[in-house]
Amino acid sequence: MLRLLRLLLLLLLPPPGSPEPSEPPGLAQLSPGAPPQAPDLLYADGLRAYSAGAWAPAVALLREALRSREVLGRARQDCGASCAAEPGAALPAQILGAPQPVSGPGAWEPLLLRATLRRAECLTQCAAGRLGPGGAARFRVVSALRDAFRRREPYNYLQRAYYQLKKLDLAASAAHTFFVANPTHLQMREDMAKYRRMSAIRPQSFQDLVTPLYWAAYDTGLELLKQQEAALALPKLEEALQGSLAQMESCRAGCEGPEEHQGAEEEEEKGTQGGLYEAIAGHWIRVLQCRQHCVAETATRPGRSFPVRDFLPSQLRRLHEAYAQVGNVSQAVENVLSVLLFYPEDEAAKRALNQYQTQLGELRPDLGPREDVQRFILRSLGEKRQLYYAMEHLGTSFKDPDSWTPEAFIPKALREKLREDQEKKPWDSEPPQQKPPTYWKDALLLEGVTLTQDAQQLNGSERAVLDGLLTPAECGLLLQLAKDAAEAGARSGYRGRRSPHSPHERFEGLTVLKAAQLARAGTVGRPGAKLLLEVSERVRTLTQAYFSPERPLHLSFTHLVCRSAIEGEQEQRMDLSHPVHADNCFLDPDTGECWREPPAYTYRDYSGLLYLNDDFKGGDLFFTQPNALTVTEWTEAKELLREEEEEEEENEEEEEILSRDPSPEPPSHKLQRVQDKAGKPLRVREEL
Repeated sequence: MLRLLRLLLLLLLPPPGSPEPSEPPGLAQLSPGAPPQAPDLLYADGLRAYSAGAWAPAVALLREALRSREVLGRARQDCGASCAAEPGAALPAQILGAPQPVSGPGAWEPLLLRATLRRAECLTQCAAGRLGPGGAARFRVVSALRDAFRRREPYNYLQRAYYQLKKLDLAASAAHTFFVANPTHLQMREDMAKYRRMSAIRPQSFQDLVTPLYWAAYDTGLELLKQQEAALALPKLEEALQGSLAQMESCRAGCEGPEEHQGAEEEEEKGTQGGLYEAIAGHWIRVLQCRQHCVAETATRPGRSFPVRDFLPSQLRRLHEAYAQVGNVSQAVENVLSVLLFYPEDEAAKRALNQYQTQLGELRPDLGPREDVQRFILRSLGEKRQLYYAMEHLGTSFKDPDSWTPEAFIPKALREKLREDQEKKPWDSEPPQQKPPTYWKDALLLEGVTLTQDAQQLNGSERAVLDGLLTPAECGLLLQLAKDAAEAGARSGYRGRRSPHSPHERFEGLTVLKAAQLARAGTVGRPGAKLLLEVSERVRTLTQAYFSPERPLHLSFTHLVCRSAIEGEQEQRMDLSHPVHADNCFLDPDTGECWREPPAYTYRDYSGLLYLNDDFKGGDLFFTQPNALTVTEWTEAKELLREEEEEEEENEEEEEILSRDPSPEPPSHKLQRVQDKAGKPLRVREEL
């Protein structure tokens, strides 16, 4: 039986600051009508409770953070709508561009400021009544927290807490809610499979608690149209359109909240030193940018990175076709005229309109575009005009989310630049230059240790292969330690599981603590256990000298590992010995994002592999791009063993929320063959 033994060492930088309290106080039960608390404080307390293993307080705090954020958004939207409808709330006609003459220079200024003060007074009073003293000013949320809620991270923590509390149906619901928005989250994908195999969980528990209902109506309507059921599809399509417009209004209301403001640090970095009008203009531009982005946000499905193209126009196209199929030509005309508001030169819409008018027999002056769509377009075009003006004259930025914006709205001076920006490729910018090999060769290494491959040769950064850390006698002593521990039936790490990564391989591991316990009991030799500890410190010293000479490193985990191929189970294997992963975060291959969140080992900074023997096949090490498919560097284990030692950041994921089954999920992708910079095809593992 072929075996690969290696010593796995995981290192981390010292945590900043003082330790957090072991368990925060619990959350007092709030009455349904009580004002919400600050969602950022609730979320922080919930994470502290989660880290301390206080599952019940963590659930209460995280749920209250979600409720508070929802109440805050609803209050802001309601207050904005009610204050806009207040008598006298409208801006004076002179400011809105009406033909009434303005008497004297600057006469518009007091009118504008007076209207602004009235609206601010109304909003302040409304928010204080809905949210308590201080109103919305008490709820300032940083961008990192907004992103966490957008990615539904609270539900990831909730599912683990519910699982620990044995509330499996609630755990499955929270997990499903997170998974819908993060379908490529590898850890959650496996946890969802386990939840579905649990007989105690009801199928109806797998429900999405967050996704707006208009997406379900939209999908149902499209499916009914495919089945030629236009009459049944129409109510769903109308529901989807109205829901989309309502979602945009909700998003736009959030753009005026204090959490959208730019931080003082960001202002200082940009050197903003403007006066009253510059500050007003800057804030207003950010509000307009946010409002325009609501179009893309509404059109982006949960879990997707890009919006549905022409989301509103495409809904209107399907509506006019469906109304025509059921014989409601008047409604078909309204919807096709609405399409022409977006694309006046759309030939298909023009032909459809001519056909509908022929069917009606006469022109109907009462038929026109939908009023809700008309209001949306007029408002959007007014905002775009202001944003493009700011781009041209104030040097601001704006990425138009719509393809239907008339070219006439874009200043001529900007059209060429915008066209170049759209055509620019992400690789046009120069990548950062790596430090020359001579820099690393001068690094302070241990006596007898030599650098054989640097980061440039390994096609990455912070990677290295070094030789000479152990003598053959020391390797033999550690091999004997592993053998003695295995014969005694002792194993530690990975919760003692024999096949944590692949059912085709047997895995045996020994930690430093377990080795010391076995040595005290006389099961293994003391020299081997002592050497395991000494080698751990030796690798820590080497890693710090090479990668982090100015910052101390501390050992996180040391594992003496023996991986053995199980005889008779190696033919036609399609799985990796160890899935492509990252050590201190969860890799999302579709987006290239790595989620730095528990239970990943977010505190780790470097990982090292120390090979101890060479009488085996396989064991190759490869690196990929963030998509987990494209191999960027392939290093054969035999090459590493000729240098005796390999030290690199391997990106290893070793633990999970739920206990894993012995049979892993089948891989969804195969590794792609690519070419390196020299044009030579990189080697891809054929037998795994």
